[in-house]
Parts: sequence; C-alpha cells; structure tokens
Amino acid sequence: MYQMDSRVRYSECTVTGELSLTALLDYLQDCCTFQSEELGVGVEFLTNYHMAWLLSSWQVDIIRYPKLGEKIRIFTWPYEFKGFYGKRNFKIEDEQGTVILKADSIWIYMDMQSGKPSRPLPEVQAAYTIEPSQEMEYLGRKLPSMPAGEKKKTFTVPHYFIDTNRHVNNAKYVLMAEEFLPEGYRVNRVRAEYKKAAVLGDVICPEVCCGEDGIYVHLANEAGETYANVIFS
Repeated sequence: MYQMDSRVRYSECTVTGELSLTALLDYLQDCCTFQSEELGVGVEFLTNYHMAWLLSSWQVDIIRYPKLGEKIRIFTWPYEFKGFYGKRNFKIEDEQGTVILKADSIWIYMDMQSGKPSRPLPEVQAAYTIEPSQEMEYLGRKLPSMPAGEKKKTFTVPHYFIDTNRHVNNAKYVLMAEEFLPEGYRVNRVRAEYKKAAVLGDVICPEVCCGEDGIYVHLANEAGETYANVIFS
C-alpha cells in the first residue's frame, strides 16, 4: 500500500473552506502516479513503450471533506490485474486515522500508437504488490442509462485541461460537469465513466438531468459521441 501525506491548501478550497471535489480527485491521481514513479514504471517508462494507463471509471465516496490546513494521508493500492484491466482502491484518512474518503477505480492499459488495449508488460505487473480490496459498496464500471436531459451551452476544451497523454485529464471532466450542479448541492458520491478522450480544441456538448441516482451529466462531442458520463449524488 502506497501513502502520500499532504495538508489542505487555501488554493484547493471552495467558498466553504473545504477541499474541493476536483482537488480530492487530483490527490487520488497524484498518489497513484507517485507510486508508479517510485516503482520505476511511471510516465516516462510507459511513454518509452508508447503505453499508458487510462482511467475507465471511478467511484468516489466522500464521508467528510477535509478543511483548510488539515493534514491528510492518501493511500492507494492495486487489487487486481485481469487482461488489460487494472483495478485500484484509494482511501483518505485524517490526522486521527479516521477514513474520510473511499474510492474504487478501473484502468485500461492502452497502446497509444494503435489506440487499442493491451496486456501490461510483465515488468509492469511485477512492480506492484496486489493487496485485498477494501470494504465499500462497489457499484461497477458501467453507469445507469441517462434519461433524456436538458442540453446546455457548448464550450471548447482549453489548453490547461490537457495532461501528459495530450488528452483532457480525468478530473477535468468532473470539473466540467460540476458547473451544472445546483447552488449548494453537496456531493457525497461521484461516479464517472470515460468513453472517448477529448483533446485540445474539441467542442464539449453537455446534457444534464436529474435521475433516481442523482444528477446526471453527459459530456459528448458535436456528433453525439460520449466523452464521459458523470453522476453526482
């Protein structure tokens, strides 16, 4: 199990003085990225082989948002490799060791030249220690079908949404979707399913509706092809 210690910064907080949802997601991404870097199978290693781990879906259950200045500890560990899929858990603890967030994620090992999934190299799998999955409610990779919703104003992907894969970063889709939440809506669970990578200059066409599971946000291109589906509850 890999751990990363941090302290909630002012620049990461919302008007409530709590860590923002997207900052929480950034912590999770950073934690697993640092683990891979320390194991020698990080961004540069994968890039040399034209490979990357792309997020297929995640489920983040927030028990409590940490506050400005609070010391937190982020943990991550893989719990299964199967074919080209990798499954990874996360949790965040406060200074007293109380769990304030649990998350599950499913990743696809992708050949970036062919654009097709591939089995991880043996040395990639060998670098990680598989740990038991944590106790939480697992809702699976696929999100419920989204009812017809209200189409919102389109916008273009800016350069600061792009990461080292030259795609929109995973957390930025959630940031896009957050814009359509009602004022004061408090998110305790976010689920995201990623279908197609958006790149710099792509036009995002949002559609929003309220369903049984929460507020659905569908992010697609002008042809209706899905970039990501997000559910806030």
